[in-house]
This record gives sequence, C-alpha cells and structure tokens, in this order.
Amino acid sequence: QVQLVESGGGLVQAGGSLRLSCAASGRTFSSYAMGWFRQTPGKEREFVATISSSGGSTGYADSVKGRFTISRDNAKNTMYLQMNSLKPEDTALYYCGQSRWSTVTRGSGNYFAWGQGTQVTVSS
Repeated sequence: QVQLVESGGGLVQAGGSLRLSCAASGRTFSSYAMGWFRQTPGKEREFVATISSSGGSTGYADSVKGRFTISRDNAKNTMYLQMNSLKPEDTALYYCGQSRWSTVTRGSGNYFAWGQGTQVTVSS
C-alpha cells in the first residue's frame, strides 16, 4: 500500500513560481510512473504532468507546457513539480498520483493512489 503526501502549495502572485513536492512511502516508488493533477470546485480532476518510472520520459498538458517541469528523485522517493510563470487559471487543488504502469500516464483512471492535495492560489 502506498502513501502520498503533497506539500509546497500556497498563495503567489501572477508571474511567480512554486515548487510542489510529493513524498511517497509503502510501495516501490521507482517502479511506477507518477503524475500531477489538479481540480477546482465543480470540475473534474485535470491532468497536469506525468513522468515515467525512471524519469526519462515526461508529458504535459498543453496549458502548462513550457511553464511547468516535472521531475523525480527515486533515491528520495519524491516527485516534484516546478511551476513558473503562474497564472490565475492555475489556481486549484493539486494532487499527486501513482500510476499502475511504468510509462507516462495521462488518464486519471490509470492511477490507483492519490495524495490529499495541496492548494495553489495565484492572485492577479
């Protein structure tokens, strides 16, 4: 059984940066792809970024491409999301998830474990 804990969210002005972290325990972290998703009230969970088990492959939603960077440190069982040039529309509850697969995974249905979320609020 895996446990995921996100951290690093907060309030930032538009154009600013934040770095989210996702610490994992309980299941072999390095064997599985990971991902970041976000959700706002009344909307479905939205894919943000994914990274393969080795970290060699990544994928991004078009809305964040060029601004966000996903990475992982398998030695520390931790995944990161560096968010630059933040916009008010990036405001959401950000979740990390562990995929069923080792390759990059965009669909939330392929994730079997989720953290509790960390709030990111971008003011205009």
